[in-house]
Amino acid sequence: MRKHPLTPIATLWVASVIFLSLVSCKSKPAQPTQDGLTGIASWYGVPFNGRATASGEIYDMEKLTAAHRTLPLGTVVEVNRTDNGLKVQVKINDRGPFVQGRIIDLSHAAAQTISMPGIANVQLKIISQPATRGVDMFAVQVGSFADRASAEQLREQMQAKFGTTRLVYRPGDQTWRVLVGLEPTQERGDVLAQQLGNKSGDAFVVLVDSDQ
Repeated sequence: MRKHPLTPIATLWVASVIFLSLVSCKSKPAQPTQDGLTGIASWYGVPFNGRATASGEIYDMEKLTAAHRTLPLGTVVEVNRTDNGLKVQVKINDRGPFVQGRIIDLSHAAAQTISMPGIANVQLKIISQPATRGVDMFAVQVGSFADRASAEQLREQMQAKFGTTRLVYRPGDQTWRVLVGLEPTQERGDVLAQQLGNKSGDAFVVLVDSDQ
């Protein structure tokens, strides 16, 4: 059979079809990740029960509350235990947990609601946040001490190396925390935490609350 050469217009049309087909075959853009919203949950009760939280509220381990390092105080989150599908909504009224890999510290009541005797893998979903609050600033916690003298010693060392450093007293566990830096975004805080972690061990990004 004799083959007829394509006209310039037909050639352009074929090329367009091929191009559109290749574009449609590309993978879909990646969906926004939930970095920081999936991880390990723990819970806390005695001896913290009855002590002041970071929000100023008295901790009641039988209420549905939780501690988180960076979410604004007053935020309501849904905690979904990924291995059994049980969920609970809690209000963030405290700071923590300060253990590598853990993203939220639940009250005893919240842990019981999702049948969590110890720790569990969870996914967090933000339900609501305070309507008004100041500009968020982030720091890196590099140490926590029962006595102020030890905390002050580390603060002086960090101050000499990295500049802005402060002590913050946490009534809930009655410890002195050493915070380094003051960054406008959590991403910049993460970079600083990585640098500090290489020099001082565990380092965590925390939201600097208005009273700190």
